[in-house]
Amino acid sequence: MIYSKRKLLTTFTLCGSLLALSGCGSTSNESAQKTVAQNSAPNNIIMVVADGMGPAFTTAYRNYVDDKNTPEVDAVVFDDILMGNASTYPAPVSGYVTDSAAAATALASGVKSYNGAIGVDVDKQPVKSVMHYAKLKGMRTGLAVTSQIVHATPAAYIAHNESRQNYNAIADDFFDVRVNGELVADVMLGGGTDFFEREDRNIIGEFIDADYEYTDTYNRLATVPKGSNVLGLFAPVALPAMLDDSRDNRLKYLTEHAIKHLENDNGYFLLVEASQVDWAGHANDIASAMAEMQDLAYTIEFLKTYVQAHPDTLVILTADHSTGGLTIGARGDYSWSPEYLHNLKASLGTIAKNMVEHDNPGDYVATTFGFDVTDEEIATLDSIAQQDVKARFNALKVFLDNKTNTGWTTSGHTGVDVEVFAFGAGHDDFMGQIDNTDIAKKIFNFIDNRNTTTQGISTNVELIKATDKKDGTNASCDFKENWRCN
Repeated sequence: MIYSKRKLLTTFTLCGSLLALSGCGSTSNESAQKTVAQNSAPNNIIMVVADGMGPAFTTAYRNYVDDKNTPEVDAVVFDDILMGNASTYPAPVSGYVTDSAAAATALASGVKSYNGAIGVDVDKQPVKSVMHYAKLKGMRTGLAVTSQIVHATPAAYIAHNESRQNYNAIADDFFDVRVNGELVADVMLGGGTDFFEREDRNIIGEFIDADYEYTDTYNRLATVPKGSNVLGLFAPVALPAMLDDSRDNRLKYLTEHAIKHLENDNGYFLLVEASQVDWAGHANDIASAMAEMQDLAYTIEFLKTYVQAHPDTLVILTADHSTGGLTIGARGDYSWSPEYLHNLKASLGTIAKNMVEHDNPGDYVATTFGFDVTDEEIATLDSIAQQDVKARFNALKVFLDNKTNTGWTTSGHTGVDVEVFAFGAGHDDFMGQIDNTDIAKKIFNFIDNRNTTTQGISTNVELIKATDKKDGTNASCDFKENWRCN
């Protein structure tokens, strides 16, 4: 292929000092400036973002999995790794309540920005992420998410765009943004085929030409040779909800395979996102919220075992914000009954869609819920089937909220602090009350204190665009074996 190179709006010069990396001249707080001893700096860094996971979600999960046959509420996988809290507010122009884009930009770059910003500051100028810096330092880099990979959180680690809604342009950046001429991410796993294989551009084919293995099924991912560069897109947009997916541990599976391809002597940086905790919160869907939290818990359990075998690895887990204003107990009733959520066989969205296909929809819903319902409740569920699909979905949510006594305060985000968890090499640096930007600054510090041969190097992060024919098609089409080549 023929490429033309052009600089971004502002040339990224990677400054020699870490302070410059956090904003090229901005002041970082005392905790972010903490010197990391060389022998404590991790070789591998895994950043886990549970999108939308406010403190109520972790408490609810503990109660959800609790064994009622024991007198105490049992500890869960999150409890012994809790370090403290992080504030989440965006740049002042957006007030006190952040969206995922501004929060992801803060977590990725250490820079506060406006709601909707993807890897740019309040002046819409590109900022440098920890993934860019890890690539510069010779680390392998990757991401594994349950949303489309161009969604706000993963996008902010690679792309630069004034609006999170510009999915196609963000997808372009996944191929076009380079660090020292190299693609930013070596491994990308999640959803989003629709954004990478379009009429105007076949980015999947371009990745194949760049010697990336491409897979669109979970099973084929398992056959990709270890250490490969991989683009794995397993759905047109996002992956199915946890309750609907063919794998009951999909995030763990993607994380495990991402690590398999990233492991090397010089270390790696991996972003993992439990994306759909947030979507359950937006929908006020307690069933999916707990299922997505279970998916996250499987992943953290795997990572704990991994860190035991690889003690030079640091794992950080936090949320970008809290979503939905979840309350454990509602309507003045001091109770919560998560046992009604234990045996669901499908998500509420799928149940709502399918119930009209059954002669006795109430019986179908009861069977899919997996718990006994009364004749009166069956009649209620039968009546729900006469409504449109959105109304059916909302009615099923209310039904489960009433059974469990779950409350919600909003369909949007809240401005509360979120929990910060960490384990492995250097995890103590995340202890106490910090800001979300401090997480990026600490990661920059860790990367900067590794034994690398590129310390202090200056470089440009460039945007590369393919030269197109006048008819809008690709200038060349040499995809391996003409695979999906138009």
